[in-house]
Amino acid sequence: MKSIAVFCGANMGNNPVYAAAAKSFGELLAQEAITLVFGGGNVGLMGVIADSVLAAGGSAIGVIPQGLISREVAHVNLTQLHVVETMHERKALMASLSDGFVALPGGLGTFDEICEIITWNQLGILVKPCSFLNVNNYFNPLLQMFDTCVAEGFLRQERRDSLIVEEDGPRLLEKLRQYEPVLTDKWTNLKKI
Repeated sequence: MKSIAVFCGANMGNNPVYAAAAKSFGELLAQEAITLVFGGGNVGLMGVIADSVLAAGGSAIGVIPQGLISREVAHVNLTQLHVVETMHERKALMASLSDGFVALPGGLGTFDEICEIITWNQLGILVKPCSFLNVNNYFNPLLQMFDTCVAEGFLRQERRDSLIVEEDGPRLLEKLRQYEPVLTDKWTNLKKI
């Protein structure tokens, strides 16, 4: 695994455990010589993880839409910074630059990004691991919603099971390396009206 896209908050959150986890995971990526691909901002958890990767001698590639440069305060000390026009271009470029995906705590943008990548995997657009660094059980309500989707017949169990969830960065990284893709087509055995 050469590069990992990390989706995380442009805010720090209310609990310092989130920033500590972002810093630690960034250091781990640098130690393992894995390039960070992220949203390109210098604020919130995005800034923390990028700064920690760079401080530990690693590489960080940012991808930021032109319209967010002033809002998310584009990080200027990165290995590379790609400026794109739209959020769609941002996500597509991040996906093409990455071998896997990790969601750290964040808000609606983080949920949008990781859920879109999960969907792309389900549709066969990508075949790359998706994971959650579940710091302080932050993602438990979202994961419970995924379980509800399975119970109600809107998500296949094997797709839900393919999502990697860990509270520990090194264990998460090991599971990303061991990822076995789900090869079941979303459209197989669908019930027709």
